[in-house]
Amino acid sequence: MNILIIEDDPTDMKLLSAVLKSGEHRVLEKGSAEQAFEEIKARHPEVILLDLKLPGMDGLTLARLLKQNPATSHIPIVAMTAAPEKFSKEAALQAGCDAFIVKPVDTRNLSKQIVSAAAHKGGHP
Repeated sequence: MNILIIEDDPTDMKLLSAVLKSGEHRVLEKGSAEQAFEEIKARHPEVILLDLKLPGMDGLTLARLLKQNPATSHIPIVAMTAAPEKFSKEAALQAGCDAFIVKPVDTRNLSKQIVSAAAHKGGHP
């Protein structure tokens, strides 16, 4: 599965990427929503793992933009945050995210959660 990780923390990015690559996934990495937006339009990943607290445009704004665009609205988005008091599950779902993970991420179940979100979403249109 092609997964785009959008995460600004280099340590978290390294961990998430390693875990998903060990699960046989192909991983793309971007450190900001602005960088990711162009990558998503060009490559159409199968799933997006999206940190909600990002520099510049936050993850909720990016999720809304992606869900409003017919070319990207079908891509499942798994939101993650270390600040659930600021970025709630309800807010993430209202923005169009398909699943919600609170950091620290349970690395044993991460791949399963992402695959489940993609299956629940139904994949491509």
